[in-house]
Amino acid sequence: MNHGPDGQSPLGLDADDLDLRRLLHDAVQEIEPRDGTLDHLRRAVPARRARKRQALVGMAAAALFVGTAVPALVHVSQTTGPGANPSVAGHGTQAQGGASQGADPDTGKDSSGTSSDKAEEEDKKDEEKEQEGKGDDGGADSGGSADPAVTTGTGAAICTAEQLAVAAAGADAADGAGTVYGTFRFTNSSLMDCTVTNPGSLSAVAGGAADPTKISTARHISGDPATALPDPSLELTSLLLKPGASYEVKFAWVASEACPTTGGNSGGTVGGGGDPTPDPSPSTGTGTTEGTATGTDGGMSTQLLTEDGPTDGTVTVSNTAEPGAPTAQATITGACAGTVYWTGVLAGA
Repeated sequence: MNHGPDGQSPLGLDADDLDLRRLLHDAVQEIEPRDGTLDHLRRAVPARRARKRQALVGMAAAALFVGTAVPALVHVSQTTGPGANPSVAGHGTQAQGGASQGADPDTGKDSSGTSSDKAEEEDKKDEEKEQEGKGDDGGADSGGSADPAVTTGTGAAICTAEQLAVAAAGADAADGAGTVYGTFRFTNSSLMDCTVTNPGSLSAVAGGAADPTKISTARHISGDPATALPDPSLELTSLLLKPGASYEVKFAWVASEACPTTGGNSGGTVGGGGDPTPDPSPSTGTGTTEGTATGTDGGMSTQLLTEDGPTDGTVTVSNTAEPGAPTAQATITGACAGTVYWTGVLAGA
């Protein structure tokens, strides 16, 4: 074997390396590969390269996911409050302390109750708002300028006899049909709020020539003869009275018969403007029926005359708010037979 300069072979190996190389060649010169080894290598090498490529792609995807998830996590941690329920990539976790504990992000209150408890609280809130809305409507239903100190609803004890006082009571002059309208007004004279739930009790007492058997009382309803009374839909089943606030009960006297006469000549009606006219026949004392009594427009006579005219008849209408409370009274003159129609509780004007 030719050696190059410095005693080295053309391969650049010294004598010892050449001896080692020769020994290795002698050791493996009889070794031959198994059948199919070349085909195996042809398949294995491309498969190994494909696995390396897949591993590289997976590593790149993981790096991309980490690069996007970390900023999102930082953003969430900066924008949520201490009691908020943190979430990352759409997956929420409950705050420490239980499945339903922690602060409500909307109200800031403890949300440790169950879903049914929360539903009950929402129902209570809706009911309170509805009651407040009804309270606001109560003043408007009374018409005119409602007393701002009067509100409908509950929340205060029932008014006692000591808390209620008569503020006004009276009757107006008869209208063209002979119907007399009046009003009772009661006020809360105490320093505490109280609630009125009924109009009290009403009575009518006959006086003079009035016939007690022909006098009655009735609650006002739609379609009855007392057409000028407020509509029953305006009556209140519950009215909260502030100190100094008031409520009203209105009534109407509707005559069914005129007062009986005592002589053969009838006097003119009060305010009628005409002279007395002779009665063509003696009076039988039975009285006239509605529509035939003397007076203007064919209305019921409500005058008071002495001799040879209608006798003196009165009806005293009384309203007691509560047992033991002061009683409001109004007297209707020239009334002998008829009905007193009265309303429920109305907001004071």
